[in-house]
Amino acid sequence: MKKVLVALTMILGVSFANAQAYSGKDDAKFQIGANFQENGTGIVVTYDYGMGENFSIGASTSYVLGVEEALDADFGNRFDLKARFNANLGSVMQLPDNMDVYPGLNLGLKNFGGHLGTRYFFSDGFGLFAEASVPFAKYKTDDLSPAEELNNQFVFSFGATFNL
Repeated sequence: MKKVLVALTMILGVSFANAQAYSGKDDAKFQIGANFQENGTGIVVTYDYGMGENFSIGASTSYVLGVEEALDADFGNRFDLKARFNANLGSVMQLPDNMDVYPGLNLGLKNFGGHLGTRYFFSDGFGLFAEASVPFAKYKTDDLSPAEELNNQFVFSFGATFNL
């Protein structure tokens, strides 16, 4: 049993050593996960492309699936698409190579906002991410209905991330 545990620890240690959360220019990441917000739960998909040593650009889209019928949320309320800019700070903060922290800005169909996320890679191609997003300026300034608040409020996302 001890030999199995030692072998497993060595294998995992090697895979952690090779995993990189952000490698700079031309680095590509794909993420898919669940997003959680008031009055709804949905799916989020993001793509980020490395433009330099510590910054990347990308796109994010989300769709809220679990919405109460009383909200009367149509496709336009449930769907969002955003362009995003990230400052990848893992190397600046001297984190292990398999971990990254990325604050950023996003410009979407519903608002201009910011996000803060982290990625942790278990192997060269697979890891987990967690991200919180909040609007800074909403395009519609009137009182928003609960359906209009979807994708236009604090959102937390969690899921899988992949190196491409």
